[in-house]
Amino acid sequence: MKNENNVVKGVVTGIESYGIFVKIDDDKSGLIHISEISSKFVRNPADFANIGEEINVEVIGNNDDGNLKLSIKNITEQKKQEKKRRKIIETSLGFKTLNYKLPLWIEENLKNHKNNSISIDK
Repeated sequence: MKNENNVVKGVVTGIESYGIFVKIDDDKSGLIHISEISSKFVRNPADFANIGEEINVEVIGNNDDGNLKLSIKNITEQKKQEKKRRKIIETSLGFKTLNYKLPLWIEENLKNHKNNSISIDK
């Protein structure tokens, strides 16, 4: 018996408009309802899994018929947050490079603008 809030591996056995069916082992299977696929709007569950694909699912409950209520929403959101976390390495120069280069860039752009501008006096 699978306990709630456990993350387990399963194989996608079917995809319908209302969710994704997953087989956990020989005895247990369950449904990832469309509302448990993503925190964003899900138009088509087939965009999130393929039949035969092995995926990680979170067990969030048991139905009266013995099948499991599953979710991938929290697992997917955690992976996105982990990917977004990128450590910024500060250099010893900090903004000094920008402070040095900015006047040069401004001067260069002013020259380019002056050379490319069309005057009615010419």
